[in-house]
Amino acid sequence: MPKADSTPPPSFFARLFYLSWVAWMRTLFDAEFAAGVERLRAGAPALPSPREPEVQAPIPVAVPVPVVPPKKEVVLKEASPDAALQVLALFQREGRFIDFLQEDLSGYTDGQIGASARVVHEGCRKALQEHVPVVPVRAEEEGTRITLEKGYDARAVRLSGHVTGEPPFRGTVTHRGWRAVEVKLPRTAEGHDATVLAPAEVEL
Repeated sequence: MPKADSTPPPSFFARLFYLSWVAWMRTLFDAEFAAGVERLRAGAPALPSPREPEVQAPIPVAVPVPVVPPKKEVVLKEASPDAALQVLALFQREGRFIDFLQEDLSGYTDGQIGASARVVHEGCRKALQEHVPVVPVRAEEEGTRITLEKGYDARAVRLSGHVTGEPPFRGTVTHRGWRAVEVKLPRTAEGHDATVLAPAEVEL
């Protein structure tokens, strides 16, 4: 328990002539003292309770966010149907390619099919070499063991089998691939209908 105040109470005359006058004057000119008197009249201590030290909120620390590079947007280009139809028309003209594919071969012998395939092969090969010459993607012969180092052209080499991890990859060439050297298609006149791959033939 707190100790009682041992200061003796002031006498009647001290309260009358000193405390009343001093208290009145100080109350008139000292706002803090007047506030203490108000607290005493209300039954509270004259001095206000000491304020607890203000606790400052912790300053937020910026946490660095890892920067993820944006994925490169894949731009899809519209393929020109006229060029594809023109190549198909060349295969038909030189090797009767469409005729061969549209024919029902179930009634022919293997020998007859083989003879027809030879004609189609020769004509289509001639058209390909003349208008869209190609070369192998890989110079190695099929069956050769090769190593694909980091940074290899994934657009020109397709991996197959058990593909895991990162390059270098060790594997066997199963197909050399093909790459077009150039495209030399004939010019077409204005108004040409590319959908007509082979005109109908009428003998008079």
